Amino acid sequence: MPCTAKKTTKLIIEGGNDYVVTVKGNQPRLLTQLKTIAEHQKPCNRFVDIEKIRGRTTCRIVKVFNELKNIDLDWVGVQSLIQVERIGIRSGKKYLQTNHYISSLVSKATTFAHGIRQHWGIENRLHWVKDVIFGEDAAPFSNYNAATNWSIK
Repeated sequence: MPCTAKKTTKLIIEGGNDYVVTVKGNQPRLLTQLKTIAEHQKPCNRFVDIEKIRGRTTCRIVKVFNELKNIDLDWVGVQSLIQVERIGIRSGKKYLQTNHYISSLVSKATTFAHGIRQHWGIENRLHWVKDVIFGEDAAPFSNYNAATNWSIK
């Protein structure tokens, strides 16, 4: 199956725009490359934010790396690796979550932290309603038309 994420980043750059893209397990080679960079290099910029809200405490550590020599060249325009570590306590239980992002921008950790945080705000306000209230994730669709009709709701 062709990598649509690579094609999308190429189209974004060709259109004169920039991107910040989450790298997940469905891009194992790139994710491994990013983890290696983050483990062996010192970040060029770092930002720490601690938040206490709704009974949970979260510390976010945002690190930016710009030395990306071993990144697959098919990822057009990539200039930054952003690593976000979320460490905290939720419902009395400790958690640690690490996410990796690539971007065509060269910017400070505070700028990336703000943008990534705003995106999560959209996820939490919009997608939570679709998933929990409308039961979108649990809806059994057997063909394309049903999924399309459901999304128009």
